[in-house]
Amino acid sequence: MSIQPTAAWPIANTSTSELVVAPFAIEPTFKTKVYDTLKQAIIALDIYGKPEETWLDERQLAERLGVSRTPIREAIAMLEQQGFVKSVARRGINVLRKSKREVIETIQVWAALEAMAARLVIKIASDEEILQLRQIFNSFHDTHRPADYLSEYSVANIRFHQTIIELTGSSVLRRATEDILLHVRGIRRITIGLDNRASRSIEDHLAIIAALEKRDTEQAERLCRDHTLGLADYVDRHSKGIFF
Repeated sequence: MSIQPTAAWPIANTSTSELVVAPFAIEPTFKTKVYDTLKQAIIALDIYGKPEETWLDERQLAERLGVSRTPIREAIAMLEQQGFVKSVARRGINVLRKSKREVIETIQVWAALEAMAARLVIKIASDEEILQLRQIFNSFHDTHRPADYLSEYSVANIRFHQTIIELTGSSVLRRATEDILLHVRGIRRITIGLDNRASRSIEDHLAIIAALEKRDTEQAERLCRDHTLGLADYVDRHSKGIFF
């Protein structure tokens, strides 16, 4: 009596002596969904916009998400391993901020990654995709200046840097910059309104876009790197009033 293989069994490919199996979609676990939700919420926080530290409460998180505290604890443990938060007994969950030196080093790493991203964008992005960067600033002009609309420009500023990373098409680069962006974005937000930085910022951005449009790799890399290193230098020289 012969037994015919069913769809549930891996079938051997006799020509190669290898198993031929069909891929199947893996649904994210409940823990993973909670983790992703909390991670995105933490990334969106403005943790450097106030002198007080940011604390999260496990019970409140469970109530807001409508889940038990078990997946919250599991998600927090994963976020703690990645350096986003730290659990403190009898106090709660602290969203970690970096010291001044750590912030400067983080911005310097971002500068290197974004310069590399510019090279990748020139290599793989279409003209239409690069045009997205210019469209981010379409609403700003002589009668709608960044310095007069700081909150609006701050959003556009962060979106510009995120889009450069996204246009690389690299999921590895996107994941590598998530933790860095949490801190760089916070520092950009609180420095953009100081010393006419908004006006200089949009000039830098438009110059970067022009270099990308011309497919000038060396120029685009240099402008991206110098623009972000300028933020590191500013933090180093004007850290008074910036919270660390």
